[in-house]
Amino acid sequence: MSKKGISRLDFLKTGALSTAALGSGLLTGEARKSRKKSRYGDAKNVIFMVSDGMSSGTLTLADLVKQAHYGDKTNWIKLYESDREYHRGLMDMASLDSNVTDSAAAASSWGCGNRINNGGLNWGPNDEEYKPVCDIFRDAGKATGLVTTTRITHATPAGFASNVPSRGMEDEIAMQYSDRHIDVLMGGGARHFDPERRSDGEDLYSKFTDNGYTVVKTKDELNRATRNSKLLGVFYDSHLPYTVDHNSIPELERDVPTLAEMTKAALDRLDRHEDGFILQVEGGRVDHAAHGNDAGALVYDQIAFDDAIKTVMDYTDGRDDTLVILTTDHGNANPGLSGLGSGYRDSPKMLDTLHDYKHSFEWMYGELGFHWSDDSLNGYMVKDFMDLVETATNTKINRDEGLMIKQAFQGKLRAPFRNRERPGPVLAGVLANYNGVYFISTSHTADYVEIAAWGPGSDRIPTFVRNTALFDLMVDMADVRAYAEG
Repeated sequence: MSKKGISRLDFLKTGALSTAALGSGLLTGEARKSRKKSRYGDAKNVIFMVSDGMSSGTLTLADLVKQAHYGDKTNWIKLYESDREYHRGLMDMASLDSNVTDSAAAASSWGCGNRINNGGLNWGPNDEEYKPVCDIFRDAGKATGLVTTTRITHATPAGFASNVPSRGMEDEIAMQYSDRHIDVLMGGGARHFDPERRSDGEDLYSKFTDNGYTVVKTKDELNRATRNSKLLGVFYDSHLPYTVDHNSIPELERDVPTLAEMTKAALDRLDRHEDGFILQVEGGRVDHAAHGNDAGALVYDQIAFDDAIKTVMDYTDGRDDTLVILTTDHGNANPGLSGLGSGYRDSPKMLDTLHDYKHSFEWMYGELGFHWSDDSLNGYMVKDFMDLVETATNTKINRDEGLMIKQAFQGKLRAPFRNRERPGPVLAGVLANYNGVYFISTSHTADYVEIAAWGPGSDRIPTFVRNTALFDLMVDMADVRAYAEG
């Protein structure tokens, strides 16, 4: 436990009163209503939802697109307009060594209650190993689960369940999941379980099966799997495909479950545990799309995450024993819809073009045989790039724009902010002339992030909260602090 644990606990104990006293405009009418204050132990279950790398602009873009093309607001925004008792605020997500956190340090701040250096997972600067929250809940007799659209061994899920000095140690993280008996695991990352891909040749699929897990690799296998055993679902070699590709490629739609489907499957199993559970749900590819400046991938993965929010809302309707925390670990690239045209009136119809996108930048890179880490790509004509953009986005760009894209792939384009010279930012800049969406960089940002919550303990969260305080909230509301040491 952090040296600041006592002050954080005191902060949480008075959180509801502090929040009311602040009278912030961020407080909802529901949060101001007088109601019985929750007590420690009121939360049998904890569900922690993370839209990884979600800037406030991402939340807005997804809501605008969903309204325009599906006739409804996002569930996140509808929460703010609902009669449900909920909390809303901002959170400081700084890591120990930077105002700009990475996902490993961010998840660890929730997972162990300590700020750590970027890159580590529940691992202190002097090689301290902090007990992660899934281990705490397990030792208290509760079930544990991790669901993500990234590799299941990626930083955010691992921040709740592993101890390694470097987030890149994903083979080791997969082994720790087995040794620590996480009850439900779903996402991508087959290469960290397959003996032919692991550096040690260990067959983790067999290890999990021997430990009583049902192992599934397709949506159909997931649908047919028993709900009475522990579950390992690994549905792709690396990260799961972007939603914009998933919706356009029949094999992906057939074989790879959505985040909402995985969340429902996890809840169906964890809810059978009479002593309760903790579940982390991550929309991890929102972050990757922001890094890539890919507006289509970003918006539709955020909407897919929003579908998972509805699954959790449905689960918690009519019950008062589940704390739900809904947030992000950091901003990323800070996208937004620019005001374009006379009186900014062109912006809505420009954003509407996202509805016609069929593929992600990642898919385009695959068609070109290009990896984002490559220095250059040659052998293609300007028209090849123009045609590829049209195939992926139904957008006809002009030759000058095609030439800029070609130069970016060749490593020849120069920009005042060197971050904007790579193919992703240049593709995004060209498409911004048509969809109106632009990004400030390809990196994480230091924004204070959106946090919402409902259920027992949500009333104890201050309007402005430090990331590490959520660890204390979870272990106290679930009454498992006695298992937090050692």
